[in-house]
Amino acid sequence: MRTIAERKRAAKANLGNGIFSANWMSGVLVNLVLWGITGAVGSFSLGILSVIVLGPIACGVNACYLKNARDKQKMDVANMFAPFNVDFGGTVLLGLLTDVFVALWSLLFVIPGIVKAYAYSMSYYIKADHPEYDWRQCMDESQRLMKGHKGELFVQDLSFIGWSFIGALCAGVGFLWVNAYADATKAEFYQDLIGASIATNFDIS
Repeated sequence: MRTIAERKRAAKANLGNGIFSANWMSGVLVNLVLWGITGAVGSFSLGILSVIVLGPIACGVNACYLKNARDKQKMDVANMFAPFNVDFGGTVLLGLLTDVFVALWSLLFVIPGIVKAYAYSMSYYIKADHPEYDWRQCMDESQRLMKGHKGELFVQDLSFIGWSFIGALCAGVGFLWVNAYADATKAEFYQDLIGASIATNFDIS
C-alpha cells in the first residue's frame, strides 16, 4: 500500500495538478450533478425515487473516478449514468441494502455504524469492476478488502479537513473541488487494495 501522501499526489496528477485544470473541473462538474440530483430527490428521502436513483448515481460517480485513475483521461459527466444501463436493478439493491445495513448497525451505537460504512465503502468500485456481481457479493468483497484497512481510509478522509475548511470559506462552493480531490484519492485507495489496474467493465470509454 502506498502512503496517504503518495495517493494524494497521484490523485492530483490524475486531476491535472491544478484546481482549474480540465480533469479537476470535470470532477467538479460530476460532483455538481451529483449534488443537484441528491438535492432534487432529498424531499423523497424515504420514497421510491431516491431508492431508484441514488444507488446507481453513486455507483456511476465512483466508476468515473476509477476510470480516471486508470486512463488519466478527462471525465465525462454522462458516464456517471452508465449504471442505469448495466445491471440497473443490481445497483439499486446495492445502494438500498448498503444504507439499510449501515443504519441497522448504527442503531447499536454510532461507532458500529461508522465501522460498517467503511467496511462497505468499496462496494461501488467492485460493482464497476464486476457488474456481474450481485449486491451481496459486492458487499462481501468490500468487507474482505477493507479488513485491516478501515482505519487507514478513515485517516485518509481526515487528511482533507484542512481542504474542507478552505472550501467552507468559499461560500461552500469550494467543497466541489475538495470532494473531487477526495474522491480521486479514494479511487487510488481502491487501486491499492486490489493491487492491479484493470479496465472497468462499465461501457464508459
